[in-house]
Amino acid sequence: MLQRILALIHKEFLALLKDPKSRTVLIVPPLIQLLVFGYAASFDLKQIHYAVYNEDRGIASRELLARFTGAPSFRQVAEIRSEAEIAPLVDAREVLVTIHVGPRFGADLEAGRPAPLQVIIDGRNSNTAMIALNYVRTVVDRFNDDWIAARGLRGPPARIEVRDWFNPNLESRWFFIPGIIGMLTLMVTMLVTALTVAREREQGTFDQLLVTPLRPAEILIGKTVPGLVIGIIQATVILLIATQWFEVPFMGRLPVFYGGLLLFLLSGVGTGLLISALSATQQQGLLGAFLFMVPAVILSGFATPIANMPRLVQLFTYLDPLRYFLIILRKVFLEGAGIDILFDQFWPMALIGAGTMLLAGWLFRHRMY
Repeated sequence: MLQRILALIHKEFLALLKDPKSRTVLIVPPLIQLLVFGYAASFDLKQIHYAVYNEDRGIASRELLARFTGAPSFRQVAEIRSEAEIAPLVDAREVLVTIHVGPRFGADLEAGRPAPLQVIIDGRNSNTAMIALNYVRTVVDRFNDDWIAARGLRGPPARIEVRDWFNPNLESRWFFIPGIIGMLTLMVTMLVTALTVAREREQGTFDQLLVTPLRPAEILIGKTVPGLVIGIIQATVILLIATQWFEVPFMGRLPVFYGGLLLFLLSGVGTGLLISALSATQQQGLLGAFLFMVPAVILSGFATPIANMPRLVQLFTYLDPLRYFLIILRKVFLEGAGIDILFDQFWPMALIGAGTMLLAGWLFRHRMY
């Protein structure tokens, strides 16, 4: 039995690796996507173009605006002389933020009264607008603190001191790149396994399996192992790039990481074999993998929090193995979580993997006999 399974595994690897195009598909696209996501997928704003409308011209207003000039994330592109100039700049997307200092800003501060500061932000992209507003708030808060300290004034009776755990610099890349490991690994594993049976049906070699001594369970194992091996190798390469190139910290332990990876790959390979068993052609296999991948990524919480989704949609996320693996990745990378904390994420992937494998095995038996 073992010899027959090893022979089938060897055949599967030959079918995957003998074609130069197949080798390229397995190696090049994931690396390109990792680099693109690693550099492009970021919530950080590096250049906030802003305009200034200063009606005060006093010391306080100049000192405040100097803070924005010296901030590395801000770049002044216009100085406004009238309120009518604001709308054209925002409409043309020339500025994201407009800072309007009123004529009594400095006088109110010197008198110890609150001094309003108007901040106008282009809200067409709500996420970008909120990030820009937080950046502006940070600069203004520091100006307030320094103004109070320099003049010996009394500050607020209570002050909030914020310290961010696990990601002290709030690098969004630290949040995205661990998730990319799961997304790219699932994508390649799904493609490899979703095409395996369909490819043999197109080439006519699947019928030859019917006359071999191989049992359906042995065929299932033989077609599962190559996908697992490729997925583990690819995840390891991406892990090294994430930690060594992008310098994302890895605080956890490798056994926990690879334990979660193995269960995740089993669920992904099982789903891919299920799609492959239902597909008569490679085109159908590709379409099935695509139809699964897009909802899987959307429902996983990769980019949008699951808690923000409607309740009915949240129920569907429990069928998505990527949902659980993303939690494992981010907790292992940034928190150093162990199996005791992550057990609730491990067993659902085991159930999904077992269910898809059993269903794929049933389909193999149904097709073979």
